[in-house]
Amino acid sequence: MHIPFRLPLLTALITAASVQSWAAQTPVKGGTLIYLEQQAHTNLYPPAGGFYPNGGILNQITDKLTWQNPKTLQVEPWIAESWSTDDDKTEYTFKIRPGVTFSDGTPLDANAVAKNFDTYGLGNKAQRLPVSEVINNYDHSEVINAQTVKFYFKKPSPGFLQGTATIGSGLVSLSTLQRNFEQLGDARQIIGSGPFVVSDEKLGREVTLTARKDYQWGPKNLAQQGPANLDGIKIIVTPEDSVRIGALLSGQAGFIRQVQAYDEKQATDQGFKIYAAPTRGVNDSISFRPDNPLVADVRVRQALLHATDAKQVVNTLFSPNYPQATSVIAHSAAGYVNLRDKLTFDPAKAKQLLDDAGWKTGADGIRSKDGQRLALAVYESLPQPQNKEVLQLVAQQWRQVGVALSVKAGDAGSHTLDNLDPLKTPLTVSEVGRADPDVVKSMFYPANRDALLQKGGSSDKVKSFRDDKLNDLLVSISAEVDGQKRLQLTGDAQRYLLDNAYVIPIFEEPQVFAGAQWLKGASFEAVGRPSFYGAWIEKH
Repeated sequence: MHIPFRLPLLTALITAASVQSWAAQTPVKGGTLIYLEQQAHTNLYPPAGGFYPNGGILNQITDKLTWQNPKTLQVEPWIAESWSTDDDKTEYTFKIRPGVTFSDGTPLDANAVAKNFDTYGLGNKAQRLPVSEVINNYDHSEVINAQTVKFYFKKPSPGFLQGTATIGSGLVSLSTLQRNFEQLGDARQIIGSGPFVVSDEKLGREVTLTARKDYQWGPKNLAQQGPANLDGIKIIVTPEDSVRIGALLSGQAGFIRQVQAYDEKQATDQGFKIYAAPTRGVNDSISFRPDNPLVADVRVRQALLHATDAKQVVNTLFSPNYPQATSVIAHSAAGYVNLRDKLTFDPAKAKQLLDDAGWKTGADGIRSKDGQRLALAVYESLPQPQNKEVLQLVAQQWRQVGVALSVKAGDAGSHTLDNLDPLKTPLTVSEVGRADPDVVKSMFYPANRDALLQKGGSSDKVKSFRDDKLNDLLVSISAEVDGQKRLQLTGDAQRYLLDNAYVIPIFEEPQVFAGAQWLKGASFEAVGRPSFYGAWIEKH
C-alpha cells in the first residue's frame, strides 16, 4: 500500500501555501487541500454521480443548471438565471447566464444545455450512456436562442426542476458527451465549467484538481463569488479507515470522507470537526428479491423485518449522527411519514409468522421446509458505513428466529453479476440520496435501480414477480403536479413497501467527513457531497 509513506511528502503542500495570516473569517487565497477518499471513482458520466466517490469529483468540476439550497431545499439560480414552467409541468424554459464557458473554452450556452439533457433524458445507446434516474418522462429540447432553452415532457415531470440541481445533472462539454461511457472513467476526459479542473490522474489512486482562474459563475446566492480560494485539491484513494483518520490527526491531510462512528470521538477530542451531512433519501436498508422462492412468501419477509433490531444495530455500531430509521426514507426527506409502528422488533411475532408459513426449526436451529433450509446470502456493500458489521449483527438477530444469513465479501469477483440474480442473492443492501420524492422511484422502479429485481433480474429461470401496484404508485409520484398530492403518494409508497415487507430500513445514512481545524468554508450540497468552491486554508 503506497499511502502511508507518500502522505508525509504531501504535508508541505498544505503548510507552505498557507503562510498568509488574515482575520479569522476572511478567506485566504492559495494552498492545496489533501482530501482522502475511501474508494476510487468508477465513472464520471454525471448520471453515475450517485456513487459518492464519483460525486465528490463531479461536484468540483461541473456546474448545474440550478442550485438546491441545502438549508432550505429551495431551488435557486446558477447557470440558469431564471426559468418558467407550464401548469401541468410538461414544459420548462430556462434562461442561461451569459458568458459561461467550459474549461476547453467552448460556450456553455442553450445549445450545450440542450445536448446535455437530451443525453441525460434519453440516453445514447451507441455510446452506452444510460438515462439519468432523476429525469422522468423526457421528450425533447428546443433551443429558442443562444441563451434560452425549452424542454418538453411526454407526461408531467414535477421533479425535473429539482433534478437539474442534482449531481447527476452536472453540465459537460459537447466533446465529453461524444465519448463512450467506458472512456468517462478517466477523469481527464470530463470537461466541465466548474471552479476546478482535472489536471492529473493516477488511475485508481489519485486525482489532482486545479482551480480555474477565470471562473466567475458560482451559484448566485452564495457568499463565494469569482474563482475558488484554494489553488487545488489532491484526492488520494485511501481504503483503510485507520490510515485516513491517522493522516488527518497527524496533519498529513486536511479533509477525509467516511469517518467511521468509532473514530468520531478521537477526532473531536483533538479539535477536528466532524461533518455529518444528511442524504435525505432512501435509508440504509435491506431489500428483498421476491423472485427468490425462499423470500417469495410475504410472511417470511415480514418475519425477518420483525426479527431485525435496528435499535441494537445503531446503538452498537454507530453514533447519534446515524438515526434509527422510522420509515423507508429519512425524516429529513421530502414526503417522509413516520411508520415506526410498522418496524417493531418482535421476535415472537417473527417466529409465529415463520411457523405459519410452514418453516419448522431443525436440529441445528435453522428452519427448513420441504427439505430446504431457510439459509439466505447477502453481499456486503462497500460504500455503506460498517456494512459488514451491520449485516453480521443482523445475521445474529435472524439466527434467533431460525434463519441463517451468510454475509459475502463486497469485493468478490462474482459480486456484480450475482447481485443481479435473485436466485443467488435474495437480499441486497439499498440506499440512495436525493432531496425529492422521486428518490423512492429511483430505488425501486424496474427501469431505475430496481432494488427488488422485478421480472427476475438477470436470471432466465424466474420471471414471475412484478408488483404493478407499487410501480403505478412510483410513476404517480414522478408525474403528480399537485405538491400536496405528490407528498401523499410518497407516503402511500412507503406504507406499501413496508406492508409488503419488501424492505427493512435500518438507519438514516449520513455522509460523515472530518476536517482539520484550519480548513474553513467547506460545504455540502443538499445530499451530502462536499463542495470546496468556498473553502480556504487558514494559517496553522
